[in-house]
Amino acid sequence: VQLQASGGGLVQPGGSLRLSCAASGFTLNRPAVGWFRQAPGKEHEAVLCLSTNNDITYYPDFVKGRFTISSDKAKNTVYLEMSDLRPEDTGVYYCATDFAQSSSYALCHGRPTNWGQGTLVTVSS
Repeated sequence: VQLQASGGGLVQPGGSLRLSCAASGFTLNRPAVGWFRQAPGKEHEAVLCLSTNNDITYYPDFVKGRFTISSDKAKNTVYLEMSDLRPEDTGVYYCATDFAQSSSYALCHGRPTNWGQGTLVTVSS
């Protein structure tokens, strides 16, 4: 079981990035899957999670209108589209899942058991 995140990089404020998370060893959207991030010196926080029914039931304030999550079942990949990026979005972004969770809300509010290696997003001018 592996989650491979990619797509991070340096972007100017107001810019956009698309992160990808390729899964191997299991089928995405069988458990819920989500994106989390960790800013320097801070705890992990949930960004967006996708349920087995492709429902998104948790939208933190910092996400609204800027980030979206989606999946491509044929590629077994989940994406995080980010726009209007701000310096406070800087951090390491991880995709994660928990095979005991089918609910996006539960995953985003719980502690996922399986994590990818993370991809660094730096928003700076």
